[in-house]
Amino acid sequence: MSEKQEISRRTFLNYALMGTGGFLAAGMITPMIRFAIDPVLKAAGGGDKVAVGSVDEFGPEPKSVSFKVHTKDGWYETESTLTAWVTKDANGEILALSPICKHLGCTVNWNGSPDFPNEYFCPCHFGRYTAKGEHILGTPPMASLDEYETEVKDGKLYLGQIIPNPRPGVSG
Repeated sequence: MSEKQEISRRTFLNYALMGTGGFLAAGMITPMIRFAIDPVLKAAGGGDKVAVGSVDEFGPEPKSVSFKVHTKDGWYETESTLTAWVTKDANGEILALSPICKHLGCTVNWNGSPDFPNEYFCPCHFGRYTAKGEHILGTPPMASLDEYETEVKDGKLYLGQIIPNPRPGVSG
């Protein structure tokens, strides 16, 4: 049988003080950790759509619209101004494109170059896109312009999150 080992008073006090110190440290650190990670654990408030105008305002010619969105990232809240190029075809289908070039993030403009009429044109590196946002092969962009989610409610157009444009590149 094993003999029972006795611990000294000094060892007992060491264990007791270390346990008490660890308990107190955990009590002080836990609220700090909770404070640091709490905003990350909260659900994002994004996803809401923003009204940009009446559906009747838009037609086959792309129209630039600016709108503000409220974003919250952890502790940082901001109101950003975004822009979209909006068109409505003969069937009433609405297409809202992001003006951010997929090459290096410059801003594209409709009919931005007299050499390439009826196209979106990026002046930074001469990127070109069709009216539906498809990138023209042989130009710097390797992807089509992103789209905004669209919703029509009570005659008003609402834009939501940016989604990737599924259209492939076309020959120019």
